[in-house]
Amino acid sequence: MFDLIVHFITTFAISFYLITVLQWYNYKINRIIFHFHNYRWHIFYLFIPIITYIFAYKFFWIYLFFGYIPALIFWFIKINKPLKFTKRVKRFLLIVGFTETLNLLVMNKYNNNPGLSLIVVLSTALLISYFVEEFLFFLYKKEAKKKLQKINPKIITITGSYGKTSIKNFLYQLLKDNYKTYKTPRSVNTIKGIVLDINTSLPDDTQIYITEAGAREKGDIKTIVDFLENHYAILGKIGPQHLEYFKTMENIEKTKLEVFESKDLIKGFSYDIPYRNNVIKIKDKIHNIKSTLEKLEWDLDIDDKTYHFECKILGEFNAINISLAIYQALEFLDIETIQKKVLELEPIPHRLQKIEVGGKIIIDDSFNGNIEGMLKSFKLIKSYPGRKIIVTPGIVEGNDELNIKLAKAINKTFDLAIITGTINKKTLCNNITIEKIILKDKKNLEKILADVTGKGDLIIFSNDAPDYL
Repeated sequence: MFDLIVHFITTFAISFYLITVLQWYNYKINRIIFHFHNYRWHIFYLFIPIITYIFAYKFFWIYLFFGYIPALIFWFIKINKPLKFTKRVKRFLLIVGFTETLNLLVMNKYNNNPGLSLIVVLSTALLISYFVEEFLFFLYKKEAKKKLQKINPKIITITGSYGKTSIKNFLYQLLKDNYKTYKTPRSVNTIKGIVLDINTSLPDDTQIYITEAGAREKGDIKTIVDFLENHYAILGKIGPQHLEYFKTMENIEKTKLEVFESKDLIKGFSYDIPYRNNVIKIKDKIHNIKSTLEKLEWDLDIDDKTYHFECKILGEFNAINISLAIYQALEFLDIETIQKKVLELEPIPHRLQKIEVGGKIIIDDSFNGNIEGMLKSFKLIKSYPGRKIIVTPGIVEGNDELNIKLAKAINKTFDLAIITGTINKKTLCNNITIEKIILKDKKNLEKILADVTGKGDLIIFSNDAPDYL
C-alpha cells in the first residue's frame, strides 16, 4: 500500500510540473522539447526523478519526500507565473487520475517496475489529453464558425513580424466611432485564441471584426485565414522575429504572406512586399518622418496626392503602423475624417508609452521585442539631455548576434543598463561596457530603480521576458 501511495504522489507531482510548463508554451509538446528556455528544470523536475524511480524504486520514497517535493514546492513559490487551474488543466489532472488508477490496479496485480509504469502513465495521459482537447476544439471551432457566419462582419486580419497589435489598435481607434467595430483583445493571435474570443466575446452586432494572426511555424497563419475567410489583410514589417522557430528569413516571409490567401480577400495592404494585384505596397508612399519625445509627423501619398499626418504617438516606426491602418480605414472612411482621427490617436499601452512621474520620464516599451523597433526607440531617446537608464532582458527570441548588436547600441545611448532575467545574461554582460546591474528577480526592480534613479532621469523598459525566463 505504501508503494502505491508513493507512486500516486510521484505521478501527480511530475504531472504538475509538466502541465505548468506546457501552459507556458501554449500546450505545445514540441516547444517544451526543442525551444524550452531553461532545460535545467527538465533535468531536475522530470528526468532525474523518473530515472531515480526506475533504478532505485525501493528507496525512492526518501528522495521523493525529502528531496523532490520540497524542491518542487520551492520552484513553484519562486516562479512568477504559477499554474492557472483552467478547465483544460483540470481535465488533464482528471485524466492523470484515471490513468493512474488503472495503472495502480495493474501494478498491484503484476508487481511491475513502478518507474517504467510511471512513464507509461504520463505518456498515456498526455496522449489522451491531446485527443480530448482536439475533439473539444473541433466543436468550439464549429460553434465559432456558425456564430461568425450569422453575424457576417467585414473581417480584417493583420500580421507581420512586429507591430501587429499596434496596427490593430490604431485601426480600431480610426473605425470605432463610425462602425460597430470589435478587435481581438490584448495580443490574442492564435487560432485557438481567436475561436475562444469569438465564442465568448464577439458582439452580435459587429460590423467590422479586426484580428491578429501570429505564427511559430509554416501554416499557422493559413489555418487562421482558412477559418476566418477574411475580406481584408494587412502585412506589417517583416524581420528576424521568432527566427529560432523558422530558421530562415525566407520561411518567415512565406508564412506571413499566407495572410493574403483568403478566398474572400477583397484587398490587402503590405509595407514592403508586393504580392498580388489586389495588395497595395505602401513603403514608397511614406515620406518626411519626424519623431520626437513629444509627437510624430509624416507625409503619406494617397491617390496621387500627399497628405500630412501628425499625432502624439512616439516612435518613427509607428508612422508605418499608422499608415497601414490609414490605408485600410480608407475602405470605410473619407480622408478628411481619418486625418482628424489620427490627431486624436491614443498610445498603445506598453509600446513607447510615455509616463511622467516624480520628475522622471518613464518610457514603457516593454511589449517591443524586436531589434529594429528597439534600436529606433534608442534613436528617439538619444537626444534626451538627462541621464538615461534602460531596463531590458535583451531580445528573447533572438540569437547572440542580435543581442550583441543590441548591447553595442545600449553602450552608445545609455548611462546605466539593468538586465532582467537570465536568458541573455551572459551575452549582454559580456558586451555591455557601461555601468550595469544584473537583476534575477524582478520583484526587486522597483526598489532598485528608486535607489539608482533621480529627478530628470529617463527610464525605458525595453522588451520584457516572460517571468519564467
